[in-house]
Amino acid sequence: MKTSEIYLAAGCFWGAQRFFDSLPGVQKTAVGYANGRTPDPTYHDVKSGKTGYAETVKISYDKSIISLEEILRLYFMIIDPTSLNKQGEDVGEQYRTGVYYSDPGDVPTITSVFLTVQQSLSAKMATELLPLENFYTAEEYHQKYLEKNPGGYCHISPKMIEFAKNYKPVTKNEK
Repeated sequence: MKTSEIYLAAGCFWGAQRFFDSLPGVQKTAVGYANGRTPDPTYHDVKSGKTGYAETVKISYDKSIISLEEILRLYFMIIDPTSLNKQGEDVGEQYRTGVYYSDPGDVPTITSVFLTVQQSLSAKMATELLPLENFYTAEEYHQKYLEKNPGGYCHISPKMIEFAKNYKPVTKNEK
């Protein structure tokens, strides 16, 4: 098993974590704060709008089960990539969308998916594509939040969570 990592900012991190946790091949997720300006931020710091962090999900996945390309295609199904600093009812810099990579070898795949998505849109994408500068794990009460609080709000619909649970990854032999 070859585990890889990608960091995805999709607006509120609660639903994004629930979505990606539901996918076959995703080994582990953690919610946190990425690409900001201050060390060791808290949720209170981030929501102040003064730190520059994005609510982000760190995804560890088994490349032999699900590819980065698939994860990114699914990611773009749960966000509005043209919306700047807003997803659903959540507004502010912390709710921006972004793909943050730690492995420069992932850039060609990410770039290819971004180009494909942009070609399908009538407006310019606002989703960031950047190397990961930093990531701080969020407080424990944010981890698996929607499992602990099933009635919690998120812009990602329950139908999409169900879609993720039933998703069948394309194996390398099927491509």
